[in-house]
Amino acid sequence: MRKIIIDSILAGICISIGGTVFLKVGGIIGAVLFSFGLITVVCYKMKLYTGVSGFVETKQDWIELPVIIIGNIVGCALVALAIRASIPELVDTAHKIVDGRVEKGFWNVTILAIFCGFIMTTVVNFARQKMWLPLLFGIPLFIMCGFVHSIADAFYYTLALLPGEWTGTTLLVYLASILGNFIGCNLYRVLQLAAKHKL
Repeated sequence: MRKIIIDSILAGICISIGGTVFLKVGGIIGAVLFSFGLITVVCYKMKLYTGVSGFVETKQDWIELPVIIIGNIVGCALVALAIRASIPELVDTAHKIVDGRVEKGFWNVTILAIFCGFIMTTVVNFARQKMWLPLLFGIPLFIMCGFVHSIADAFYYTLALLPGEWTGTTLLVYLASILGNFIGCNLYRVLQLAAKHKL
């Protein structure tokens, strides 16, 4: 379990590095550069919530999943603290993203997170087969579409908001991103199962 925790925190750090360059550069270039974070996670086989959610099978997998989420968030928060101190101008940029999420509300964020989750499981599946190009295209795809990645959002939220600034609505909307990602990550498996059983 110790390795799971460490790998989860490292994955959150990698995603936050991608999030930092996106906040700094923006646009399609920032979205493409964000891919570095995901490529690093997959290459080093770190534990990222959206990278493992579509492959949960055993009881142990289910036990590890909340640990991975928490570890990812801790990694994001650590980078957010560093960025808040060293590049404070990015706080406002992150705040705009968070405000946009809250404005969309629980259900819209859930829907947008489902699309992101589907993309994530797809590109990770390709990467596990040593095909990296879908990962390079898939990440900018979900970013430019405005789809929601819960761990990237963990970085944006912890950068934009100090602990006392979180509200019940903020937390609920963030939980929607976690839920939506999980549904999206497993969407293909559910549809396959439905087709198999002719549901």
